[in-house]
Order: sequence, then C-alpha cells, then structure tokens
Amino acid sequence: MTRHSLASRILRRGPLEAVATTIIAAGVVMLMQPFFLTLYSLSFAVTLFGTVMFTIVSKVRE
Repeated sequence: MTRHSLASRILRRGPLEAVATTIIAAGVVMLMQPFFLTLYSLSFAVTLFGTVMFTIVSKVRE
C-alpha cells in the first residue's frame, strides 16, 4: 500500500475543480445580490479568478 502525502491528496483535479466551481458560483451570486455595492464591485474579479483557476486546474493530473 502506497502512502500519499497530504499535498498530493489535496492537489488533485477533482477537489480543485470543485473549489474553482464554488468560487465561480460565489462570484455570480455576488453579481446578482442587490444589497452591497462592494460585493457587486468585486464580483467580476472573483468570477474571473474562478474561471482562470478552473482552466489551470483542468490541466492538472488526475
């Protein structure tokens, strides 16, 4: 039985894609909420960050 380090278990495509998707969803929710201008102002940057992260993570090994 091989033992994998904590970093190799975390730095896999599945969990990182889930995190990137959650960040994208958070950016969209921030864009749609009508109450806080600061959240609305940051929503594009958050969505863009999640999209770039998803693009990079999709190249990571399984």
